[in-house]
Amino acid sequence: MRIVAKGELRYLRMVNAVDNRNRMITTLLNGTNLALKQVVPVEHTISKPNLIKDAINVRFGVLIGIVGDLKGKLVLAGDIHMFGLIGEKMFGMEVTGDMLSSFSGEFGNMLAGSISTNIASEGISIDITSPSLIEGQAKISGFKLAIQTKVSFADLGDVDIYLMID
Repeated sequence: MRIVAKGELRYLRMVNAVDNRNRMITTLLNGTNLALKQVVPVEHTISKPNLIKDAINVRFGVLIGIVGDLKGKLVLAGDIHMFGLIGEKMFGMEVTGDMLSSFSGEFGNMLAGSISTNIASEGISIDITSPSLIEGQAKISGFKLAIQTKVSFADLGDVDIYLMID
């Protein structure tokens, strides 16, 4: 039996915590891809994840808090017109005005709920907060780590998905 020094034990715990966090983030990203397939009836591609170090600027989007095994925020950001096009594809009718704002929040809620369900099968338990709309010029900061992926919907356009870990 080998005796482990305090410093080595701390290092091993830190490595284990980082590995666990990375596993959860990978699972969350995979769950996001699956949720998009489940929620949006439009072919799409997802870009390779990018690490974001600076504040995130959003003109229109939906912010949903994440609590549980992983803590942070999920932000769907894009042009307001893009959210309307997604709504039109999902419901077969034009989505504008107050209905567009309501749909955008519900779209974020449906996506985050599906993500939560998808990753539960991998042993990660999260809960989501009610969606908050972001309109105007917003700057989001104060996170430890942020990952951005771009979802390109065929014949519609792009939506940026940001996963911010607290």
